[in-house]
Amino acid sequence: MLRLITLLAFAGLACAQASAAEPKSLALMDCELIDDMRPFASEQARREVDQRIALITAELAKELERRGMYRVLDRGSAPGAERIARCWVQKVSNLILNINIEVRNAATDETVYVKSVDIRGNTDETWLRGVRRLVDNIEERRHHLR
Repeated sequence: MLRLITLLAFAGLACAQASAAEPKSLALMDCELIDDMRPFASEQARREVDQRIALITAELAKELERRGMYRVLDRGSAPGAERIARCWVQKVSNLILNINIEVRNAATDETVYVKSVDIRGNTDETWLRGVRRLVDNIEERRHHLR
C-alpha cells in the first residue's frame, strides 16, 4: 500500500511539473511610442525610432519564447491567447527613456503584471539592452507564471 501511495505521489508531482512547464500563450501587440517631441524631430530621427520600435518588439517576442516564458502567438489579434501584452516606450528625451509592458489575462481582462525599465541613451544597443533587462526582471520575479 505504501508503495502505491508513493507511486501515486510521484505521478501527481510529475503531472504538476509538466503542466507548470507548459508556457502560457501570449498575444504580443507591437510596441508603441509615446514621444511629445516627435513632431519636432527630423525625418531621419523619426525613422530611426520607428526602426527601434520594430527591433524591440521582435526582441521581446524572441526573448520571451527563447526563455520558455511564453508561447508568443502572432502579434496583434491572436484568438485563443491566454495573455495579452502591450508594450510601449516613453521617450522623455534622447537620454531618458523607459520601456514598459503590461500583461493582461485574456479571459478576464485583469492586469496580471506591469513592468518597466529605464534606459539611458537612444541607440539600438541601449533599447535592446533595456528589453533584455525587462525580460530578466519578469523572469527573476516569476511574473510569467501568474
